[in-house]
Amino acid sequence: MAITPAGSLLALKRRARKINRVLAEKYPYAHAELDFRNPFELVVATVLSAQTTDVLVNQVTKILFARYPDARAMAEAEPAELEAILQPTGFFRAKARNVLALSTRLVDEYDGEVPGRLEDLVTLPGVGRKTANVVLGNAFGIPGITVDTHFGRLARRFGWTESDDPVKIEFDVAELFEPRDWTMLSHRVVFQGRRVCHSRKPACGACPVASLCPSYGEGETDPVKAAKLLKYELAPGNEELLAKLLAETDRAAEIRMESQRRPG
Repeated sequence: MAITPAGSLLALKRRARKINRVLAEKYPYAHAELDFRNPFELVVATVLSAQTTDVLVNQVTKILFARYPDARAMAEAEPAELEAILQPTGFFRAKARNVLALSTRLVDEYDGEVPGRLEDLVTLPGVGRKTANVVLGNAFGIPGITVDTHFGRLARRFGWTESDDPVKIEFDVAELFEPRDWTMLSHRVVFQGRRVCHSRKPACGACPVASLCPSYGEGETDPVKAAKLLKYELAPGNEELLAKLLAETDRAAEIRMESQRRPG
C-alpha cells in the first residue's frame, strides 16, 4: 500500500495524477532514451544499460546491431568479439554471456522472436521485471511501470511509496494510476529525475512540481541557483535544443541523437 501522508489513498491519487499531468506538459517529448528499431534491439540494449549510461549504450549498440542484427546472428557470435564490442559498457564479460544466452534462448524456444508476455520475458538471461516492462511498454505497447534508480528515488520523494524494493515500488505506484498511463509516466518521471530531481542536489527552485512535492526543500530552493543545476536540454545554454524538442515532439529521439553526436 502506498503511503498516504495527506490522509487518504484518494488524496494521494489525486496529487500523483496532477504531478503526472504537470510532467506531461513539461516533457511532451519524453521517450525511451535507448535507441532501438525492434523488440530484440530493445531487450539487448536494456540488458546492456546496467551500470552505464544510455548515451554510451546507444553508441555501442549501433556497432553491435550492424554486426549482429538479430537473435540468430547474435547467438552465433564469438564471445571474444562480443566482449570487445561491449567493453565500453562495463561488466562486459557478464553482459556478453547474458546477451549470448539470451539470444540462444530466443532462437531455441521462441523462433528467434522476443516474447510479448512478462512471464516469458523474465525467464530470459539478464532480464528482470524492469527490463521486461521496458520492452512491453515500448516495443509491444503493453502498459508497464519501469522502476530504475531515478523512478524509485522520485516515487519516494513524491510520497508514492516508502519502499526501496523495485517490485514493491512498481505495485505501490500502479495503485495510483490507470494502466494506460504507466508507460509514459515512467518516461516522464525518469526525465524529471535526470534533469531536475537529482540524487544529491535536486533543483527544487526550478522544479515544475515543487508545489505538489512533499520533499520540496531537500535541494536548492533559490530559483537562480537551482536553474544552474538543470541538465540536458533544460541546462543553461541549451535553449535552442529545448525549443526544437518542444516544436518537434514526434522527432524527439532523432533530435536527441543528433545533439549527442555533436562534439563537446
